[in-house]
Amino acid sequence: MDPVRIAVVGAGVVGLSTAMCVSKLVPGCSITVISDKFTPDTTSDVAAGMLIPHVYADTPIPKQKQWFRETFDHLFAIASSAEAEDAGVHLVSGWQIFRSVPTEEVPFWADVVLGFRKMSEAELKKFPQHVFGHAFTTLKCESPTYLPWLEKRLKGSGVLILTRRIGDLWELHPSFDIVVNCSGLGSRQLAGDSKIFPVRGQVLRVQAPWVKHFIREGSGLTYIYPGISNVILGGTRQKGDWNLSPDAEISRDIFSRCCALEPSLHGACDIREKVGLRPFRPGLRLQTELLAQDGRRLPVVHHYGHGSGGISVHWGTALEAASLVGECVRALRTPSSKSKL
Repeated sequence: MDPVRIAVVGAGVVGLSTAMCVSKLVPGCSITVISDKFTPDTTSDVAAGMLIPHVYADTPIPKQKQWFRETFDHLFAIASSAEAEDAGVHLVSGWQIFRSVPTEEVPFWADVVLGFRKMSEAELKKFPQHVFGHAFTTLKCESPTYLPWLEKRLKGSGVLILTRRIGDLWELHPSFDIVVNCSGLGSRQLAGDSKIFPVRGQVLRVQAPWVKHFIREGSGLTYIYPGISNVILGGTRQKGDWNLSPDAEISRDIFSRCCALEPSLHGACDIREKVGLRPFRPGLRLQTELLAQDGRRLPVVHHYGHGSGGISVHWGTALEAASLVGECVRALRTPSSKSKL
């Protein structure tokens, strides 16, 4: 039986993890990852990579929790292995703090992270402007290290990596039998999706090796995330802004906000600015579409629109996307539906 030829479009954390899950879960396929941008030039490379879920309004909470748990378990296994350093995955403890008591004192993901508890009065003394907080241990996934690690594993399992700009998904027909669209903001053009838009995020990467605990304000707009080689300070949420150039005034504002939470950051050095455009849409798109044109048919699995929550759920949603790919493969191999496809 000839292998089913699958193209995965997009090489951020969503594209690479989807290719990995398809290679593991869908036998008898040849997989090619196609993108015009690879690490270190993807949106994922700018992401802070902290596993604290974003809430998707259109997705049932049990499903979001499943995606987060599957991602957490996958990365926790890596963090607990000899691969941890090469993959850029590690545990980090810290605080999420609030200026007023939140409506939801215990978030849906509280029993997925480790040691979740309410902050003590003694801990809150560190943050005099805040009255409530959560303390817990989670994972940090450093994309500039994790993405090359995923690429290496994909190549080792026979997946082809191709640098190419795609203007239309039909360009991939008839060379490929199934397309998996993980193009993020590229889906505006590739899938004609006007619902997806950028939310600009600017961050600072600084040297402050004495900072060991993460600090995140309740809204998630201001945060301090210590990593392996630097500390990430953030951030911004600028809807509809496509500008990839750093803004000096915004950088000063981020630094000022973070120093208010952790005054020792005044001593940080080697400050570098980074900008990424998060792919937001009203609901994450994870579904199959059968494209038809002039008697030709092309099954497409769409997997995009993760916004600011991509790294927190990437493995869980990739497993679901791989399941959809498996359904497409079975349909192609079933004689009765082959004529339909």
